[in-house]
Amino acid sequence: MLIVTSGQGWVQEEGRERRVINPGDVVWIATGVKHWHGATAASPMAHIAVTYMRDGKNVDWLEPVADAQYR
Repeated sequence: MLIVTSGQGWVQEEGRERRVINPGDVVWIATGVKHWHGATAASPMAHIAVTYMRDGKNVDWLEPVADAQYR
């Protein structure tokens, strides 16, 4: 779960359109769903991330987001 605290960001789950997230937005991403999130190209973003532990870890960091995908 992401709780946006300031700025403006983007989030995109695999197979879905990228969407804008703003302060106060709460984004739920189910366990195991490949996604990325971060600031927009024009605004920084701060957030709180809440995760579950699964098999002794709470996150699997994947490959960096390509510039073309980010834009």
